[in-house]
Amino acid sequence: MKACVLYSGGKDSSLMGIILNQLGFDVELVTANFGVYDSFHPASKSAKAINLKHRVLDLDKSILEKSVDMIMEDGFPNDGIKYLHNEVVEAVALEYDVVADGTRRDDKTPKLNKNQIRSLEDRKDVQYINLDSFGYKTIKYLVDNLFELKHEKSNKETSSDYEVEIRCLIDQKGGNSSEIFPEHYQTNVSGLKD
Repeated sequence: MKACVLYSGGKDSSLMGIILNQLGFDVELVTANFGVYDSFHPASKSAKAINLKHRVLDLDKSILEKSVDMIMEDGFPNDGIKYLHNEVVEAVALEYDVVADGTRRDDKTPKLNKNQIRSLEDRKDVQYINLDSFGYKTIKYLVDNLFELKHEKSNKETSSDYEVEIRCLIDQKGGNSSEIFPEHYQTNVSGLKD
């Protein structure tokens, strides 16, 4: 069964990829890109480090533009990122039997709620899997035992999540992404532990 894991190169989506691979799924790690910035390079490195296939999914820039407009209007990223994530999920659901991501129980965004998941599965005839029953402590335990990790200040060279292209487009539109997104650190997977 062909499974897509929406992939940032971080610990949560890497964990989901490893779990599905171990369960026998044909896993492809997929990083969405909207043509504003080649934000997928860190994810490609992480995918190679854990020996899983990686694909860059080129999507229409208008999706990112709508997301950025929402974020700039709100002055807060949550709704715009949720919108973007939903659009990416809908796009990959056309090509895979299983759609997965690394969202976990204590995540706030991006995250599909139960009704969105049921609707997706019914409309697209796919299975949707996430880490929703896993909390931060469980993820930390699993990740610490599976992966070599790098903790780096989040920026264009170290991150492949939605935020990279969102920030680029906000700045291109004359906004200041630093006012909306606080400085934070990114955890990237650099390998598997022996």
